[in-house]
Amino acid sequence: MKNIPFRAPSVFWMGVLAFALTLLTGGIWLVLLTENLKTTPLIPWAILVMAAVLWALWQYFNGKWKPESTSGIRHHLMRASPVSKRTLTYSLLAGMFSIIALTGFWIVLSELVQLPGNATLRPSTYPWYITLLVVAAASLSGAITEEVAFRGYFQKTLEMKGGPIVVIITALVMAPAHALTQGFLWPILLFYLLVDAMLGAMAYLTDSILPGIVIHALGLFIFFTLIWPSDATRRLIFESGADIWFWIHGAQAIVFAVAALLAFKRLTKAVVQR
Repeated sequence: MKNIPFRAPSVFWMGVLAFALTLLTGGIWLVLLTENLKTTPLIPWAILVMAAVLWALWQYFNGKWKPESTSGIRHHLMRASPVSKRTLTYSLLAGMFSIIALTGFWIVLSELVQLPGNATLRPSTYPWYITLLVVAAASLSGAITEEVAFRGYFQKTLEMKGGPIVVIITALVMAPAHALTQGFLWPILLFYLLVDAMLGAMAYLTDSILPGIVIHALGLFIFFTLIWPSDATRRLIFESGADIWFWIHGAQAIVFAVAALLAFKRLTKAVVQR
């Protein structure tokens, strides 16, 4: 690819692009999945179509194709760059510890405050392999789109103008988008602020969205399959009292949050020493 000179783009327009890209791809996936399940639920053709959409999205936003005048800045902002094995190892450790902490945190929150249910496929309605494929595709699609749009284009633009504070700015900008689909409740806003700060820190430290895509997709898959389907069965502790699992999940959130912070500390050192 040619090394084409460029100027830092407008933060406002990068924000608009990030929201538009996320909404557009999410809408495409929803339409494809709905039509697929309505017409031929045993043949998951929507996954193949969405894979083609994501491939085209990846190619263009990574600097492929015309116009060549924007090729350099597109590649720079997407920052889908490989990282060293050491950086990747600490990134994945920090991300996985964070996911474990966040699952415990979500369960605790769901027993403290009544949360709106998240839409999930009912396994009894479709064969298990269809459910598994759809959830995996949804997880990967959501991860790729958000990482390219927000941790790539939007946050990278902010980084060209500021320091580490851009991680928090990006998380705050994304909060209303999560609230529109999940609800304007303080536990939901707090939860997604932590999620987005974790993923933003990973992109900032590694200067790459690749580790974040892996962690983001894994996290979505875990929540789609193990956490959100059980939300409706959880009771508020103010109604039934706190059982042993409430305290176990609280301890889980604290212990693995500390482990995640230590892994991020090691990641920071690995990045500084590279």
